[in-house]
Amino acid sequence: MEFLNNLVNSVNGLVWGPPMLVLILGTGLFLMIFLKFMPLTRIPTGFALMWRGRTKGDEATGEISPFQALMTSLAATVGTGNIAGVATAIFLGGPGALFWMWCTALVGMATKYCEVVLAVHYREKDDRGEHVGGPMYAIKNGLGKKWIWLGTAFAIFGGLAGFGIGNMVQVNSMAHALETTFSVPLWATGLITMVIVGLVILGGIRRIGVVAASLVPFMCLAYLIAAAVVLVVNASAIPAAFDLIFTHAFTPIAATGGFAGAAVMAAIRFGVARGIFSNEAGLGTAGIAQAAGTTTSSVRSGMIGMLGTFIDTIIVCSMTGLAIICTGVWTSGESGAALSAAAFESAMPGIGGIILTIALVVFAFTTILGWSYFGEKCWEFLVGTRAIWPFRVIWVLAVPFGAIAQLDFAWLLADTLNGLMAIPNLVSLLLLSPVVVKLTKEYFARS
Repeated sequence: MEFLNNLVNSVNGLVWGPPMLVLILGTGLFLMIFLKFMPLTRIPTGFALMWRGRTKGDEATGEISPFQALMTSLAATVGTGNIAGVATAIFLGGPGALFWMWCTALVGMATKYCEVVLAVHYREKDDRGEHVGGPMYAIKNGLGKKWIWLGTAFAIFGGLAGFGIGNMVQVNSMAHALETTFSVPLWATGLITMVIVGLVILGGIRRIGVVAASLVPFMCLAYLIAAAVVLVVNASAIPAAFDLIFTHAFTPIAATGGFAGAAVMAAIRFGVARGIFSNEAGLGTAGIAQAAGTTTSSVRSGMIGMLGTFIDTIIVCSMTGLAIICTGVWTSGESGAALSAAAFESAMPGIGGIILTIALVVFAFTTILGWSYFGEKCWEFLVGTRAIWPFRVIWVLAVPFGAIAQLDFAWLLADTLNGLMAIPNLVSLLLLSPVVVKLTKEYFARS
């Protein structure tokens, strides 16, 4: 077991090491330039399309509305990464890590735009008549049969990673947060979550879409209001916080208080890694959800889908990071969710920690829902529609196990598989980028 643990540790170091981070950032930058910075200039257009996409439209072109598709994608990405991930990046890389998270998100918008455009353009209908898409279908239908092994690799990585990163790790975080704050037994959280998750995902993407569209906007808005209260209480520290962020993005920061100090490379590495972990730009998951949306234009779907990165990182992660830096708790020596909780508690004594716990629980719960769909479509690609019901049952049964188990190795393995998903996806994005540019030019020439 020790050998296996060391092996996975070594692979994880490579998967999330500098070469992979450069590859993901480099691909995003290349796509952004290739698209002539369209994803940035069209952010307002994306929000307008998202607002209009609340209605379902023609059911012949998808199972859920474009808005529900975006919320399903956000359900999976707005999670523990926005609370614990941001805090860990600042703990390890200093305030400058937040700057590199922003950079990751801005170029990641081009990556996610291309992922969604290709997923919708190359989607197909399964034998139940439902639309399916994602990197595996873009590879199969866009690159041809000789590349199908690459799509298969993506589906295997995604199908396995989901059980860890999208299921057991999430419910484990929920269970421990509820036990610490409200003394709820781990097993109770596991069983209750299992029942609720089962009621939702056994109804398929239509029910997941409805729940995500109801829950995600509310949870994001409530969390942003709570974070805004922290910033208002510490308003005088905001200018200094931005100074710290921009200064230490390019210069080392010395040890201070409980902070051990960090080199610029640490700020870059942990900012980029945690940014990708949070918004999943480059991993290919967003296209799986958007492919189920009702649409007649892959470009419109792309402009809506790219907002997931903007909302997740530029808005939600920024509020967490600024709260941590403005309150000064980043030098306390705390890390992860405990650091974020300390920031909220310092501004709202007695209730700050409770608010953060509730946010963590809701974020983690929606991640389980979103990732259930991603995993299901990966297994459907590998085995066919006969895999759907067995997968849903196994997914639901894994929830209580995740709540009570010691998941150090499961987390490490899932994190590694999650990173490996990026390789097939990035290869397909680079090879099929001319298709995206052609579709984009044609769309704007008509509009």
